[in-house]
Amino acid sequence: MIEFISGLLVSAAPLMLAGLGALLSDLSGALGIFIEGFMITGAFFSWIFAGWTGSVFLGTLLSAVLAALAGWALARFVRFSGANPFIAGLALNLAAPGITLSLSAIWFGTKGVLQNPGIKIPGQNTFTIVAWLCAIVFALGLKKTILGQRLRASGSSPTSGSMNAAMERGIRPGLYREGAWALASFLAALAGAALTFRVGAYSPGGIAGRGWIALAAVYLGFRKTWGVVIAAIVFSLAERLGYGLQGFGALPATALLGLPSALALLLYFISQLFRKREL
Repeated sequence: MIEFISGLLVSAAPLMLAGLGALLSDLSGALGIFIEGFMITGAFFSWIFAGWTGSVFLGTLLSAVLAALAGWALARFVRFSGANPFIAGLALNLAAPGITLSLSAIWFGTKGVLQNPGIKIPGQNTFTIVAWLCAIVFALGLKKTILGQRLRASGSSPTSGSMNAAMERGIRPGLYREGAWALASFLAALAGAALTFRVGAYSPGGIAGRGWIALAAVYLGFRKTWGVVIAAIVFSLAERLGYGLQGFGALPATALLGLPSALALLLYFISQLFRKREL
């Protein structure tokens, strides 16, 4: 049982990181649809930078910082151009696989799996600890700090009292959204790195839609930090059960691999029913 719980927490860590980043972007006023794209680039560049620097820590950090800068630039583009945040994020998601595959072909002559025996893979609990520390910081920071309160106020609708009060106090919602998108991109890249180093190699398609599941976790967790954490654990449990059931051959492999996504739709439907009752 201890082994099972430990493995479950390790599996949930990438979804927790990505889900917390998505939550932060949502509280800023625009859900970060780009989470999937930055998970893809984070998985790729963390592996590349780790090979170039000889350090998993530096490789992961450089990849996450690069993603944060790109996320900040994307937020500024949306802010000053008036572009639709959903379309901008979706465009990044569509471009990310092509960018990583092209760079892989140019640098290594292959679009397949990248391996590097020289990279010392960290313990599987490393990213788990990071994910739980982030959850604790988010749970305290979003409610107990002035910065968290200002972020929530800046993400309120333009007609709400919170937004009006924020504007009167000189809070600039655009800047808070840019910061939120940058941090969300940073966490998404960490999530991608966690998936890559968990496998011990970079594999194209290794993200397998987890960025979209992270977005679903925000609403299944009722836009609460610990709600997102629980949703990530539930999805990871469904994923592990799907892998376990493959050995029995009772269902096609494609159906079992789609179990987390099907569960996301079911739980989303249930959560909407609860919200309607509350209203």
